[in-house]
This record gives sequence, C-alpha cells and structure tokens, in this order.
Amino acid sequence: MKTILLHTILLPISFILFSSYEGNSSNLLKPIKRFVVVLDAGHGGHDPGNVGNGYKESDIALKIVLKVGAELEKNPNIKVIYTRKKNVFVELFERGAIANRADADLFVSVHCDSHTSNAYGAGTFVLGLHANKRNLEVAKKENEVILLEENYQENYAGYDPNSPESFIGLTLMQEEYLDQSILLASLIQDNFINKLKRKDRSIKQAGFIVLHQSYMPSVLVETGFLTNKTEGAYLNSSKGQKEMATSITQAIVSYQKTIDLATIAVASDENQNGQSATGEKVYPGITFKVQLAAGSKKLALKSYNFKGLTEISRSLEGRMYKYYYGSTSDYDKILLMRAFAIKSGYPSCYIVAFKNGDKMKLSEVLKSEDK
Repeated sequence: MKTILLHTILLPISFILFSSYEGNSSNLLKPIKRFVVVLDAGHGGHDPGNVGNGYKESDIALKIVLKVGAELEKNPNIKVIYTRKKNVFVELFERGAIANRADADLFVSVHCDSHTSNAYGAGTFVLGLHANKRNLEVAKKENEVILLEENYQENYAGYDPNSPESFIGLTLMQEEYLDQSILLASLIQDNFINKLKRKDRSIKQAGFIVLHQSYMPSVLVETGFLTNKTEGAYLNSSKGQKEMATSITQAIVSYQKTIDLATIAVASDENQNGQSATGEKVYPGITFKVQLAAGSKKLALKSYNFKGLTEISRSLEGRMYKYYYGSTSDYDKILLMRAFAIKSGYPSCYIVAFKNGDKMKLSEVLKSEDK
C-alpha cells in the first residue's frame, strides 16, 4: 500500500485486482474489490472533545464525516464504513479495528483543534515521531481520550499518553504506509489551502494512537480551531462543514484515481517485463526520475512553476533545460510518481534512468536486473 514521497513503495494486490491483462490499459478489467474508505469522526458520547467558544468538536467532526461519506457513497467504486454515525463513544483501539476488519484502503479521522492562543488554520497529520513540542501536545491531547476507556492499560499495552517515550513505538507498524498517508494528506491540504483559502498549518507527523491502530494509509485531519472565534463559527456553520467535507471528499477521490493510474502503469510494465508488481524493484546504482518538461527557459525550482509538485531538479543538456520530478532507485516508486505527475497535469511525462550521472536506456536498465 505504498505510494510516493518518502521511502520504499509496495503495491499489494488488495488495492486493485486484475483478472486478466492483454497488453494495454483498455483491456484491463474493472477491479473486483471496491476501494474501502473508513471515516472516523473524532470523540463522541461522553467525550465531547474540545469545546472552544461553546462549540462541540464531537458534533462538528461527525457532521463533516457524514457529509464526506454521503458524497463518497455516490461513487459505485467506493465503499464507505463509519466508526460512528451518531453521538456515541468508540474506543480508539476499536476505531482502528473497524478499519482492519474491513481490509480498508484508507482511514481518515476528522477532528477540530484548540489552543490557548488565537491560533487558526487547517492541518493534516500522519503518524510519526513528534517533530516539535506543538505536534507532541496535539497528539497528547487527542490520545488522552484513552483515559476515559475501561481497561485502557490492557488495550494499549501500558501506553502513557503523557509520556514522550510512548510515542516512539507507535510508528513502527504504520511506517510501512507512510508514503501513501503523506500523499493523501498533501491532497487534503492542497484543497484546504488553494480552494478554501484556509491558513496552511501544513502536513505534520505526530504519535496519534488512532492512526497507529489502523494497518493501512491513515491521516488525521484537524479542520481548524474552535478556540478561534471566527474559525470556530465557520466550522460550526453548515457552509463551513460542507466546504471542509467537499475538500476532504475530493482529495480521497483524487487519491483513489492516482492509485488506479499507478496500478495500471505497474501492470503495463509487468506485462512488458515479466516482473511482479507487488514486490520491491530497487536497482542499485540507478537513479530514476520523471521528466516533466524541457525548454530554453531556466525556471526556478519552485512548486508554483510545476503545478504544485515538489522534489524538482533541473539539468542543462545542450541548450535545453530539462526538468525532472523525483529521484529514486525504486522503480515502483517512480511509477507512482509518474502517475501522480500525470494527474497533476503532465500527461506526456515519462521515466528516465541515470547511472553515474549518465542517461541510460530505460528498457536496458529494466532488462539488466533480475528482479
């Protein structure tokens, strides 16, 4: 369940299973397994979450989640499962278990933030060690709900929500899905910032138990601060809830389409090269990149020049500047990055290979390794 942006990528067949393949994408049969999304409205029941300015996080999160689910359910290729659909308390370990039992492809948890200052803005978290004190405090605040659960020492193996050391063990299982989680988080944040003009609190890593409990790509969305009067009123409004839900929905659909493109690309390459699409394909000494464009103009390597893409490099070859996306020895990863570039607006992009800085024929590189 790997995609782009960080380390090794794995593509399990559970994403899309093909019954047969005859040589091009037009002959690919439809997936026999629907894309399963588990939507988790934070808090609930006797746990209202934060109540900044008198608003209730558990109610707002639920309303946003139900709106997301209602839109996703219109897509016949997507199956939606909810951890809760009403004002009830669900233990954190059970939320992840719901997703695991469903063999879900995504887990999305929705929350509202709070702070003692007048902070505002939307942020999306993936599981990881806290990068700073603020991320640690956000995670601790969300994780303290386990103290409301019966037998929490047993359910969480002695985890202490107030101990920084407890966060270290949380990342080990979810790290396998970190790339995909970051991809989804980036799509959500892009919609929040570019479409809704919300303040960007960026993508961060923190030790959320609810993400740790799920064994698939997972994100936790902090839609904004109820403690900020303006933002709290926005999130409590029907307009605000609809807009936030639409942004999350569109990101999930974009994510699914990106995975579809990537899987078709991998299946196509598998057909041509006789290689498995479910294992790692790392080529030591080889660097793969996605060539996006070429031209005589020297462009700054800023995301706004490349349709929001980052990890851009440039080389001068003759009189032409060539612009590349990504840099990895993992062929599965570069296939996924190409799929993401296609979706971002580069339909003619293609993969190139380098060895010791020299460009190689891709076909020869792929044939040279017994993978």
